[in-house]
Amino acid sequence: VETTPRLAQWRIETLSSCTYRKSDPFKIGLWNWYLTVERNKQLFVKLYPEVSTLTREQPPVASFIIKLVSSPNRKTIVHPGISDKQLKNDDFIWAIDTLFTGKFIIDVEFLDLKIVPPSGGEPLSIWTGYHIERHSLSTALTSLARMFSDGILTDITVTATDGSIAAHRAVLAARSPVFRSMFSHDLKEKSLSTVDISDMSFDACRVFLNYIYGDFQAEEFLAHRLALLRAADKYDIADLKEACHESLLEDIDAKNVLERLQTAHLYQLPRLKSSCLRYLVNFGKIYEIRDDFNVFLLNADRDLIAEIFHEVVAAW
Repeated sequence: VETTPRLAQWRIETLSSCTYRKSDPFKIGLWNWYLTVERNKQLFVKLYPEVSTLTREQPPVASFIIKLVSSPNRKTIVHPGISDKQLKNDDFIWAIDTLFTGKFIIDVEFLDLKIVPPSGGEPLSIWTGYHIERHSLSTALTSLARMFSDGILTDITVTATDGSIAAHRAVLAARSPVFRSMFSHDLKEKSLSTVDISDMSFDACRVFLNYIYGDFQAEEFLAHRLALLRAADKYDIADLKEACHESLLEDIDAKNVLERLQTAHLYQLPRLKSSCLRYLVNFGKIYEIRDDFNVFLLNADRDLIAEIFHEVVAAW
C-alpha cells in the first residue's frame, strides 16, 4: 500500500471469483491499518485499524473518502463518505454491486482522524488539537512536579511520622475535598499552615504527594500501596483509591491474601474482596494456609467471617 500522511492507495492486479485478499499494514496517523477485498456475488471492501492496546483503549474516530478506480480507463466508484465514525474491526464494510475486472485501485483519503483524550471529553483531531493538548498537559505536569520537588513558593508544611515536607495548599485543595475543607474553614491547619499526617511514614507521604502533583513513579507506588490506599480513603481522592484497588488485584498470593481480604473489607473494595475469597475458596488455598487462616478468624470482623463461610458453603 502506497501512502502519504493522509492518503493510502492499494493497487490490485486482478481478482478472480470468490477471492479474498488482505493488504499489508500501512501507517496513517497513530494506527496501523488494513484493507481487505472480497469478491463473491458482490465486491466487499473493508477498512479497519490493526488490533493493539491503543486501538482497544482509544479507537480512531475517522472521517474519510474511499473510492475504487479501475485501470487504465479511470472509471471511478465513490462511497458517499464517512464522517466521525469510530472504527474497530467490522465497523466499515462497503458492499459494491459493480464487479470490477482487471486492475483497479482502492483509494482512501483520510479527511480527519480523532481520538478521545485520556481525560475524556470530545474527540480531538490528532493532526491539530490532540498533540497540542498532550504537549500542554505534559508541560503542565512537569511544571507542577517541579513546584513540589524544588519547593517553589510553598505555603504549607505536611508533617509525617518521621519528617515534614513543604507543599502548596492550593494544589492539595484542588485534589482533595478534605484538604479544601481544612483550608477553607477556621481549623488549626489553616491558622498554623501545617497538615499533620501522623499515620504515614515520611517515604509514604512523599509518594502520596508525588501522586497528587502528577509525578507518578511505579516502583514507589507499588512499595506503598496500602499506605496510599489509607490516605486516598482518608482524604477522599477517588482516582488514587481506584488505582490502589486495581493494583492490589494483580498480585494476590498465599502470603498476602488474608491482609488483602481485610483491606478490601475495611475500605469497601468489592472486587478485591471477591478475588480474595475466590482465591481462598474456589482454588482451595484456604487449606494451604490453615494455621494463618485460623488466627485470622480470631480477630476478623464478624460480618467478614460470615461472608467467608457463606462462600465456603456455596462452594461445597
